[in-house]
Amino acid sequence: MDYFLPSSKSGCGNGGSTEGDLKWWQLSLIGVGCTIGTGFFLGSAIGIKVTGPSIVLSFMLAAFGTYVVYNLLAKMTAEDPQDGSFCYYAKKAYGQWAGFSCGWNYWSSNILIMGSQLTALSILSQFWFPSIPLWLFATGYAILSIGVVFTGNKGFDKVEDLLAIIKTAAIIMFILIAAAALFGLFNLDTKQVILPNSPKKLFPEGIKGFWSSLIYAFYAYGGIEVIGLMATRLKKKEDAPKAGVIMLILLVIIYVLALGLAVIMAAHGAFNHKESPFVTALESYNLAFFPHVFNAAIIVAGFSTMTASLFGVTTLLVTLADDGDAPKVFSKKIEKLKQVPLPSLGLAVVGLIASIITALLLPGKIYEYITTAAGILILFNWTFIIISALKLLELKAWGKLISFIGIALILAAVSGTIMEKSIRMGFFISLIVVLLIGVISVVLQKKVWNKAS
Repeated sequence: MDYFLPSSKSGCGNGGSTEGDLKWWQLSLIGVGCTIGTGFFLGSAIGIKVTGPSIVLSFMLAAFGTYVVYNLLAKMTAEDPQDGSFCYYAKKAYGQWAGFSCGWNYWSSNILIMGSQLTALSILSQFWFPSIPLWLFATGYAILSIGVVFTGNKGFDKVEDLLAIIKTAAIIMFILIAAAALFGLFNLDTKQVILPNSPKKLFPEGIKGFWSSLIYAFYAYGGIEVIGLMATRLKKKEDAPKAGVIMLILLVIIYVLALGLAVIMAAHGAFNHKESPFVTALESYNLAFFPHVFNAAIIVAGFSTMTASLFGVTTLLVTLADDGDAPKVFSKKIEKLKQVPLPSLGLAVVGLIASIITALLLPGKIYEYITTAAGILILFNWTFIIISALKLLELKAWGKLISFIGIALILAAVSGTIMEKSIRMGFFISLIVVLLIGVISVVLQKKVWNKAS
């Protein structure tokens, strides 16, 4: 998935403008490019490992939950267009504590997402250099990403659309090659297709495994909340829900086709978090070029995603500081450094360093833990979007029912992480973050905000 670039005027940012220059189909295509990321390329391997072929069903359920969130956010944006964070709606609905909690939860989730992407890039790089430790790769990618931030937004904006195309093209390439391999077009001895023709084969890890896989399906759709805010740039604001529906249909087709082919081309036990499931699926076909080309495409796309996240958390902290939800020092910008908010960037770098240290200490499990925690924090923010809409919008009975179904799916995804031992630690990491933000908001409510009002 790709992330929030508030100051960007193209690519995956929110545009910083309400000029109304986008057609609905353009928003749909931008959404597809922005949402696809290493959460799908690599994180889906964990989902397949914990549930098997039923991961396809997980992605379908997650698509519905994602639609609920996008649709409600698009309606709020069309009714009250705001260029800032979606946390504006939380603050409008429930007060400053909600805006504060939403903002810092989103900042924290992006810090974890950067760690997740950083770890993913390092794991993928070990495909070529297995003897080099994760933390060394992580350090190198972190330095490169920080360097991009110091160049300003213009250079990054020029390549963002291209990188989005690379991510989408990589999946389409797999679908075409996999289909060709299955039909024997490479004149190779193909293995028998592994069709899950019984409940046991479809759910080899049982309902518990399926339940636990939901978080990874939702994680692959992460970033959809940012595209909801881009509805302010539509020529016709009322087209926002239609743009979201088409975007999700395209994503579901791409995701389901790719994952469906992957799970019938390799045994359930062959998938692991250290390798993209699409590379695993084609291993038996001896296509020497594919793993290298596909791995390179994922690394390029993942680096784009991580750098976008770094831009996002840096700019978001400036917004929080301007709104009084963070110390004013974080809003300071250095003119000689192309208006880079150095204090805000510095705090984000601390998060990156923490990720590198953690990768050094826990090289075997860190990706699963961080990915799980980041996914849960994203879903907490999605819950904020739904409950804000329930208060701010005049929804009919059917709209309210759909909203509550969305909340139920989110709760199912979050609670499912407790069921699986290998990812349970991610739940507790996210819980610590949420409790910490909650305690701080309570203290500020009593000592600052109540006095100010």
